[in-house]
Amino acid sequence: MSKKELKTALEAMGQKSFRASQVYEWLWQKNALSFEEMTNLSKPLRDQLENEFFIDHISLDEQQVSADRTIKCAFNVGVGKVVEGVLIPTDSSMTACISSQVGCSLACKFCATGKLKLLKNLSAGEIVDQVVHLMRLSESRYDQRLSNIVYMGMGEPLLNYKNVLESIDKITSPEGLGMSPKRITISTAGLAKQIQKLGDDEVKFNLALSLHAANDVKRDKIMSINETNNLAVLADALRHFYRKTGTRVTYEYIVFRDFNDELEDAHELAAFCKIIPCKVNIIEYNPIDDGEFQQADTAKVDRFAAYLEERNIIVNIRRSRGKDIDAACGQLANKNEVVDERVMK
Repeated sequence: MSKKELKTALEAMGQKSFRASQVYEWLWQKNALSFEEMTNLSKPLRDQLENEFFIDHISLDEQQVSADRTIKCAFNVGVGKVVEGVLIPTDSSMTACISSQVGCSLACKFCATGKLKLLKNLSAGEIVDQVVHLMRLSESRYDQRLSNIVYMGMGEPLLNYKNVLESIDKITSPEGLGMSPKRITISTAGLAKQIQKLGDDEVKFNLALSLHAANDVKRDKIMSINETNNLAVLADALRHFYRKTGTRVTYEYIVFRDFNDELEDAHELAAFCKIIPCKVNIIEYNPIDDGEFQQADTAKVDRFAAYLEERNIIVNIRRSRGKDIDAACGQLANKNEVVDERVMK
């Protein structure tokens, strides 16, 4: 419920309007899991709320810790529906990787989640709950505050546009978690209309585009979304986004052996990088069960990155974390459950 809806409901119960602000603060800033925790409300009011309302929060089903300290959490978001969130610690940051959908409809060939059917969009509350859990885990286990949030878990965030943006509003609001939008990144497979809409909405958070090939023929082979959102269409949308927001875009580029790891591919990527100010994250591939793609040779990856850097492009090589618990990029899909409906990202 919005604060306005809370105010209307509480006034109908004969309560003063300021009670709505108190309840709202408990829900979104203090993240209460029960009405009993709302200790600045009278006991009769807490009992009345308990009788007439419920707090619908996600619950933790399973937790795994990697040798590199990465923690993967499986969250129950309804009967037969589970998503995963990942806490990724490094020497300089503590990042929460969260999901926006149960499953995914885009079926990118290199992604385990893409092999699962889409079961539902997560609500704003279910998205925020993942952040809250990982935030508390970061503080209790590693004594560090959460520094970054990336919408790079299960699902395509821009196909759940309204709920994703509402979740970010709750995360960044002073009445919510109060995190800076500049510490939040949404990753998309490339939906041009929604990228344009982000620009029109003048969002303050960061945008990452899962590119993986700056060549339509190659991108068509691994990402079916490119058939309707090709590179020329994406380029126009990105120009619009940058013109409206002034925010540098990140291109994510997984390097696959003998597919997109040659200097010719780097040349095409460098040309695409001229469209707007950007940076490139080169990501090592994490093989999934079908074995269709393989990780590129380290020497080739380094040569690829050097080619871009020589052309004054900002490049980061991302080494995967959490591989031993299937928590790395592209690996989020429950391997231990027989039924599709129990999805672990």
